[in-house]
Amino acid sequence: MIDLKDPDMKEIVDEFCQESFDLIEELNSILEEFEDNPSDKTLLEKYGQTVDRIMGAAKTLGLDEVGHLAQMGKILGYKSSQAENENLQEIAGGVLFDLCDLLEVIITNVKEGKDQNDHEFNMEAFKGRLQWLAGKLRHIERGSCAVPGEEKKPAKKSTTAELDRLINQFGKAS
Repeated sequence: MIDLKDPDMKEIVDEFCQESFDLIEELNSILEEFEDNPSDKTLLEKYGQTVDRIMGAAKTLGLDEVGHLAQMGKILGYKSSQAENENLQEIAGGVLFDLCDLLEVIITNVKEGKDQNDHEFNMEAFKGRLQWLAGKLRHIERGSCAVPGEEKKPAKKSTTAELDRLINQFGKAS
């Protein structure tokens, strides 16, 4: 694991934080556009693709809370893009907005050298919303980017099980 407090890592951590803040701004724009046009399911998939970039960098740096939260956003974005119920998709959009807020708080802590879990975000309430939404999307397995012609292939691993695992670990100190 990378020592984020190592002075030699400061530039890398600062770059990660700035890029993540830029991506969170982009994620919020995607969700605002979705609010204005809730019939455009592709925006939820675009959210999944964008938050995936935060996930990859966070996991590389050993920022488990950020990585797991971004991975939940990725799976929920993709799964909700496939839901047939527009009202459920709109609720998913609200949950994804909250996920962006939490990502921003945690990444700010990283930038300031604080513990990732040092915040007043109501984790239990948010975890309950994640569990509820995951339950509503349980029947949808594709949790990654669609490749034309491959939509019918069975998933290599269950995205539902992976999402359940991430939610169960959510909020626990790494």
